Amino acid sequence: MTRNRPFDLPVFYLPYPPRLNPHLEQARTHARVWAKEMGMLDSPAAGGGVVWDEAELERHDYGLLCAYTHPDCSAETLELITDWYVWVFFFDDHFLEAFKRTRDTEGARAYLDRIPLFMPLDIGEVPEPENPVERGLDDLWRRTAPHRSEDWRRRFTVSTTGLLFESLWELANITSDRVANPIEYVAMRRKVGGAPWSANLVEHAVGAEVPARIAAERPLLVLRDTFSDAVHLRNDLFSYEREVTEEGENANAVLVFERFLGCATQRAADLVNDVLTSRLHQFENTALTEIPLLCADRGLLPDEQAAIALYAKGLQDWQAGGHEWHMRSSRYMNDSAERVLGGPNGLGTSAARVVVSGLGQHSREPFQAVGPYRIPEFYMPFELRLNPGLERARRHNIEWTAAMGMTVADPLRPGSGLWTPHQLEIFDFPLCAAGIDPDCSPEELDTASDWLAWGTYGDDYYPAVFGRGRSFAAAVAQNRRLSACMPLEEGAAAVPSNPLEAGLSDLWARTAPGLGPDGRAEFRESVEKMLEAWLWELHLQAQNRVPDPVDYIEMRWHTFGADMTMSLARLSTGRLVPDEVYASRPVRELESCAVNAACFINDLFSHQKEVEFEGEFFNGVVVAEEFLGCSDVEARKVVADLISARLEQFELIAAEEIPVVVEQFGLDDAARDSLEAYVEDLRLWVAAILNWHIECGRYSESELRRPSLTSPGLRTPRPLLS
Repeated sequence: MTRNRPFDLPVFYLPYPPRLNPHLEQARTHARVWAKEMGMLDSPAAGGGVVWDEAELERHDYGLLCAYTHPDCSAETLELITDWYVWVFFFDDHFLEAFKRTRDTEGARAYLDRIPLFMPLDIGEVPEPENPVERGLDDLWRRTAPHRSEDWRRRFTVSTTGLLFESLWELANITSDRVANPIEYVAMRRKVGGAPWSANLVEHAVGAEVPARIAAERPLLVLRDTFSDAVHLRNDLFSYEREVTEEGENANAVLVFERFLGCATQRAADLVNDVLTSRLHQFENTALTEIPLLCADRGLLPDEQAAIALYAKGLQDWQAGGHEWHMRSSRYMNDSAERVLGGPNGLGTSAARVVVSGLGQHSREPFQAVGPYRIPEFYMPFELRLNPGLERARRHNIEWTAAMGMTVADPLRPGSGLWTPHQLEIFDFPLCAAGIDPDCSPEELDTASDWLAWGTYGDDYYPAVFGRGRSFAAAVAQNRRLSACMPLEEGAAAVPSNPLEAGLSDLWARTAPGLGPDGRAEFRESVEKMLEAWLWELHLQAQNRVPDPVDYIEMRWHTFGADMTMSLARLSTGRLVPDEVYASRPVRELESCAVNAACFINDLFSHQKEVEFEGEFFNGVVVAEEFLGCSDVEARKVVADLISARLEQFELIAAEEIPVVVEQFGLDDAARDSLEAYVEDLRLWVAAILNWHIECGRYSESELRRPSLTSPGLRTPRPLLS
C-alpha cells in the first residue's frame, strides 16, 4: 500500500478512452477571470482567510475537467460549462466553510431558500444577488436558459435544487455523527453529488435534448442514474482521504461500506469499485438492449433517436474524462492509481467492449439447489394487529379467485387455473390484508385481499406465460390490455380475455369510483409501474443475468407493487396532506425504508422457492451473494442487516424528521393527524408482511415439492409453485 494512504486505489473499468477539447486554455483563462468577477476568490472562510484564492482555483483545474468531459463542444460552450463547474464546486466548498463546519442548520436553510429565485423558468426578474453563489447562478442562468426548452429548464432546476438542498442531509449527518446505510447513501449521493445536474449539462454541451415525451421513461432514467452513480462512486474513491480523514465528512461510499459491513478500508474500497463497475455495465446494457426497444415502441423520429445517441455518447465522454481529471487534479488522492482495466480502444471497438464486459457479466446457471435454511434475525420494532373480519375475507377471496379463473382451468382462457385451490388456501392473502389494515370495513378488507391475490397472480403469471424467451412482445401487448382495463373516464372497459384481465377489471370497478379523477390517474399509474417492472424481470430473465444491485433495489420497489400500495394509502387520507409533503425527502425516504424492509423480508423467505424451484435470480440474497462474492448464508445475513438498518432509519425519520416536515409545511391539526396515520399505516404494512411470510405456506419446502396442477395450455420447463 502507498505510504500514508488509507488504501490503494483499485483497478478501474475504463471502457471509453478520454479525449481533450482543443479549447482548454481558453476555458482556463475565462474561468479564472469569471470567478474573480463573481467574488469567489475573495469570499471569507469561517476559520479565517478565503474559501478559494487564485492558486487554489488553478490547482483544481476545472477547465481541464470540462475539457476532458466535453471534448467536442465549441470554445464558447466550453467556457460556459466550465463556469458552471466552477460555480458548483465553489458552492460545495463555501457551504462546507459557512455551514458544515459551523453546524449552522438554520443559516444553511435560509441561504438555500434564496438560490432557486435565481433560476426563473421564464427567465424573468430576480432579486439582487447577495453573495458569490447567487451572483454566479444569476449570470449562468441568463447565459444558458434562453438556449434550452422549457422542459430542459424544469429538469435542470429540479436537479440543481436537489443538489443544493440535500446538502442539509449531509449537514444533519455530520451534526449527529451518523453514517448512512448503503441504500440510503446511494439514493442521497445521487442528489447531493450533482451528477444528474451534470447529465443535464451534457445535453447542453452536445446540443441535443432528451425528447420530453420519453425523458421520464425507465431506460432514460437508468442512463442518467447509472452515469450519476458511477461518477459519484469514482469521486468517493479518489476523495476519501480529503473528505474523511481531513475534512471530517461522513458522506463517502467507502466509509459507508466500511461501517455497514465491518470490513477493512481496502476491502470497502474494492467493493465500491465493484458497484461502480456494475453501474457502468448497467449503463451499457440499457443503452444496447432497452433504448432500442423504447425507440421502437414509442415510434421515435430519427432526430429524436439521434438526440438520445448524442446524449448517451456525451455521458460516456464524461465518464472517461472525469476519471482522467481525477487522476490529474491536486484535489484528490491519485498517486496510487497506476492500474486500469479497459479493453481495445479506437473506432469500432467500443461495441466489442460492451458485449464482452457489459452484457455477459453476472450470468448464472438457474435452478441451483438451496435446501432448507434458517431465517437470520433482524430488527422488527412494529407490532401486528389483525382485522376481526379475517375469516369472512378468507371465504370471499376463495370465491373471488375462482370466479376470475385463477384456480379453475378453462381451455378457452389462457393462463387460467395457474393456482390450485389448495395453493390459494395456503397463500392466505386475507391474512396479509388483515394486518395491513386492521380497522377497515369487511368490504374494504375483501377488496384489499383481492388486490393482493391479483398482484401475486400477475407476478406468477408473467414468467409462466411469457418467461424463458417465449414472447416479450406478447407480454408488452398484455400490459396494454391491462391498462385498457383501467379506464380513467366512466364507460366500458376492455372485455377481459384471461383471469388477469378479469381480476383487474373487477378490482378497478370496485376501487376507482371512490378515488376521484386525479386519484384514479395516480392509482392507474402506480399499477402500470408494476406492470412495467414485470417486463423488466422478463428482460433480465432472457439474458440469464443477475441484476445490478442498485437497479435491483430500485426496481424491486415496483415489482413488489409498492407504488400501488402507497398510492392507495395516500389516497385514503382524502388528500388532507398536501402533495408536496408526500414528495418531501423525509416522507419519501420513510416510504423507501418500509418498502426495502418488506422486499428484503420477501427475499429471505422466498430464496429457495425462487432459486431452486423457479430458476430466478431476482432476489436480494442472490444479488448480495453475487456482488459480495460470499456464501448464501453470509448473503442472507447481509440482507437481514439491511432490513435492520432500514427500519432503524425509519424510526429515526419518524421521530426526528417528520415533526420538522409538519412545522416546515405549516400543517394544520387534520393534516398532521393524517400524516401521522400514514406513518402508522407503513408500520402496520411491514409488520403484516412479516407475519404473512411466517404464517403462510407459499414458501415452505413441503409445499414447494407438492405436485401441482396447471392449465392444459400452460407448459413450463420449471416447477411452478410446486
